[in-house]
Amino acid sequence: MMAENDFAGASSLDFQNPTFSPICSPDSVGNRKNLNSPLCEAKDVFTLTFLHIEEEDDAFSSTAEIEEQINIETLEQLKQAFAEADANQSGQLDLEEFKALLKQRLYIKGNKRIPGISTVLLENQIDSLFMKIDWSSEGVISWDEFCTYMQLEYAEKEDSYLRSKEVSFHLPAKIQNPQHKNPILKITDTQDGTFIACSQDGMVTFWGANVELKETKYVVNTEAKNKQKTKWITDFVIMAQWKKVLVGTGDREIQFFDASSYKPYCQISSLETVPLKLDYCATGSDECLILYGDSDGCINILVINSVGECLRTWNKLPSKEGFIAEISLSDAISKSKIQFIRWKVHRDWVQQLKYYHEIGQVISCSNHQETALVIGCTSGSTRVDQGGNSNAEKAKKTNARVRLDADQKVFYVYKGVKCFDFSKDKNIIVTGGMDRIVRLWNPYVSDKPTAMLRGHNAPIFYLFIANDENRVFSLSTDKCIKVWDILDHNCLLTVRPKGHKIRGDLQACHYSSAAKSIAIATDQMAILNLKLKNRRLDANLSRPTKHADITITHKEPVTCVRFNPSFKQVITCSESSVIKLWDLETGTPIFEYGDAHGDSAITCMTFDNTGRRLITGGRDGILKIWNYNNGHCLKVLKKEDDNDEICDITYVEMNRNRYVVSVGWDKRINIYSDSVTDVNIHHVQHPNPNWSDDLKHGHNEDILSVAQCPPNLLATSGYDGEVIVWNMVSGHIFCHLSAPIPREYEDQSLDGDLSINKLLFIQSRAYNKDSASLIASGPRAHIHFWNVFQGGTLMAQFPGSTTKGAMISTMAITDTAEGNEDDIMLIVGDSFGFIFLFDISGYCLMAAEEDPPELIHTWRGHIDSITCIELVEKHKLLMTASNDCTVRLWNFDGDYIGTFGQPDSWDIYKPSTYRHPMVPYDVLIDPMSLPTHPVIEEKQNTQQIIHEGENGHLKAPQFTFKKEQFYIDDDQIAKELHKLQSILKDESLTEEQAKAYKGKWLRHEKTKIKEIDRGGPSDYQMLKWSPIQEPPVIPKPKSMKKNKDDSFDITLEI
Repeated sequence: MMAENDFAGASSLDFQNPTFSPICSPDSVGNRKNLNSPLCEAKDVFTLTFLHIEEEDDAFSSTAEIEEQINIETLEQLKQAFAEADANQSGQLDLEEFKALLKQRLYIKGNKRIPGISTVLLENQIDSLFMKIDWSSEGVISWDEFCTYMQLEYAEKEDSYLRSKEVSFHLPAKIQNPQHKNPILKITDTQDGTFIACSQDGMVTFWGANVELKETKYVVNTEAKNKQKTKWITDFVIMAQWKKVLVGTGDREIQFFDASSYKPYCQISSLETVPLKLDYCATGSDECLILYGDSDGCINILVINSVGECLRTWNKLPSKEGFIAEISLSDAISKSKIQFIRWKVHRDWVQQLKYYHEIGQVISCSNHQETALVIGCTSGSTRVDQGGNSNAEKAKKTNARVRLDADQKVFYVYKGVKCFDFSKDKNIIVTGGMDRIVRLWNPYVSDKPTAMLRGHNAPIFYLFIANDENRVFSLSTDKCIKVWDILDHNCLLTVRPKGHKIRGDLQACHYSSAAKSIAIATDQMAILNLKLKNRRLDANLSRPTKHADITITHKEPVTCVRFNPSFKQVITCSESSVIKLWDLETGTPIFEYGDAHGDSAITCMTFDNTGRRLITGGRDGILKIWNYNNGHCLKVLKKEDDNDEICDITYVEMNRNRYVVSVGWDKRINIYSDSVTDVNIHHVQHPNPNWSDDLKHGHNEDILSVAQCPPNLLATSGYDGEVIVWNMVSGHIFCHLSAPIPREYEDQSLDGDLSINKLLFIQSRAYNKDSASLIASGPRAHIHFWNVFQGGTLMAQFPGSTTKGAMISTMAITDTAEGNEDDIMLIVGDSFGFIFLFDISGYCLMAAEEDPPELIHTWRGHIDSITCIELVEKHKLLMTASNDCTVRLWNFDGDYIGTFGQPDSWDIYKPSTYRHPMVPYDVLIDPMSLPTHPVIEEKQNTQQIIHEGENGHLKAPQFTFKKEQFYIDDDQIAKELHKLQSILKDESLTEEQAKAYKGKWLRHEKTKIKEIDRGGPSDYQMLKWSPIQEPPVIPKPKSMKKNKDDSFDITLEI
């Protein structure tokens, strides 16, 4: 949020151009004609531009960027210095002039402005900033271009900041009719996210996050003979440390129940008043506080020093009505190790109370506005001796006292406070009441709230502070739910009854941090689940899975990933048309912008020859050219009509001419001329006329991939498995390539079995007419090596994946155009998330090959299809994007470095920061990640497994690896065991000496599955049980009596 004095300071700037224009609308941001104008000199724009420079969210800021050092104060100086630094008075600055300007005006010469950054890094940042502004590679920048870049970058960062705070629920709510006949008075939850609801008649129900009823218990005597007088339950609290449940009753009792069986344990009776609100807090290993508020406005505190001993002692006392052991409050004070304190705090009923051990204070509220919210101590500044046995002294123990002013802080709130919540981490208290205003308070300042959040139209019923998300959840009596941002004090979300479909009057509400859900009790039991950004959602349940530590890069499937070596940035895009920029060296997010193609998904992207512009293609059939560092759309490329989905694009530079080539569902090759000087004239550009050969003899099916090989070859592949190589100079077909059916191929009738999703040229073999220079990822899930000369020759054909039913979804190659054949690797990704690294150095270089190339490494990187592979050959790294919404970084050895979007950053220069030897958690628990075994593959039955020893043991499957591998099968282990027994017998060696003598025995011992004691209940204790019902009594069958004299006289005996 920006304060009023910030706007006042901004308006004091003196700009040379006094004419102001309205700020560009979002629809006109992509049009450069609206940006290179005096608009960028207006003070209003700069106020908007630098609104969040100082308080920008950490998730979208890079470390010590030079742009971060520019604020409104230095901008005025830059405006004047820009003109002074222009030596030739051309109105533009080259790199050296721009570098000298920033060093001088930002006082960063000698590295004084930005501590902790080397001079080399500082120089690189200035160079990078200049290249970001000079997207057209003209070598100079103007003041208008500088302002345009800064305005757009921070405008997009503002949008990214707001998008990062978006929150939503799965609507409508999941609703079930509860079994409760009386109103539900309290809802709480357990550590696993199970909701527990208790009604006034003592019925306790357990609910899952999908509103499934798990169990029903009772905290009243259901077997009492006299049922005319029912017990009135007032509150319900869990004593997690002692596995007990606290229940307050209308008979002035506090009852203890066992939390596992809900059997009665003991109770404290003869309280002074009815305990309306209960609370429990463990203050030590054997100490606790039990607090309750009553109708007199008093806060009653039981300080128990030896909890275990007291509970066991009370449990042995005589039972009341044969149901529960009982001790009176006076006896508990005099005979047990407890202390009773009673404070007169409010002048109305206590609506809520809570003891916070981290601050050692009790917070309570009431509807009386003079004592609406009170923060006070438990024992007071002066302790009163509670010893003695006289009746007078016993009476004093239960008398209410008034705290000293120094022992409490009273908050005045109009119409009182009905509910509150407190956060020690955020240092705030949130209150709500009858006046429908949510107030945020500093706990140490009671005079005035720090913020007042208005928007509810009914009294506030429930409040909760979510520390991790910096949010406040509020619920009013009209069942309107609002989510507020703690930092900005903005309403992020409003869900009204028409949206969540919950009917009836509110009875109770609770937010579970474990389940990220809100449970609301009315006449129905309803649960609203949050849509989580960084957690994968279960497709069947539409709610977060239990494995909350699975990081995702985008909220939707990732379609493409690219690396820009000029800025050392990684660019990812998703089906939701969101583009994100990441730092390769640390994996931290830098920048993002959405709606790149509206509601259409981004299907492909590439860079131009300078690496300063990003070209994206979408399902809307449109290409867009971006200055991706600030989200500025420079140009739109599209056909005049019938824009079908674009599947692949490539950037071509030939004879000093530059082109953008796209292919897709229109079955044609569309070529767009790329001229930087034409950007300011035509924002929308149409393709050049199609080649005649393309119209007459081109593809008959959708074109899925395109690849270019200098100087003039272009290859395209279709959904029907056809590959066509083109001469880009003439536009004629160079050759048609059609693959034969592989030997021993089993037709699995897979959808897209003939499709070729990726083409690659081995550019080091571009001029070698005897070798294979084109690699195709299909058809029939086989990789094909082609020689494109002399009409095209197939030189190799082999399966690209070892998994049955898998299709090859993408490929990448480590290739240099310098003709180096020493180290060329082919990286393949399949539709099941497996990654394969093949060594193709010299493969099909001189002649055709029948055997597949050497498999160097293979591992599973994702649980869904891999959509793109991008290489960083300088650091021997590779990035994989997948439909599982993640982009992951690996080295060439298959070591897992991390997932873009994870909370912890990495350093590619420090292997200790890698996630290796761990693997992604979703991959680890996926059944397909298990290694194959003949028993599983052949699905042998039990009889075959028992008698398999008669025909010999099954051999472990072996693969071809680059390095020598060692395997031990069952026969070898049996031989070694026999040898060990002989050694122990003949040479009298100990077991340790024998292990050292033969290493294979030790290797066998390491592979044994050892039972690990993880603590907690055993498997037997966790078995589910249900009572055995008596079988129904079967009535005796009726017999028939026949009259011997009359054969038709038959009667039934009853």
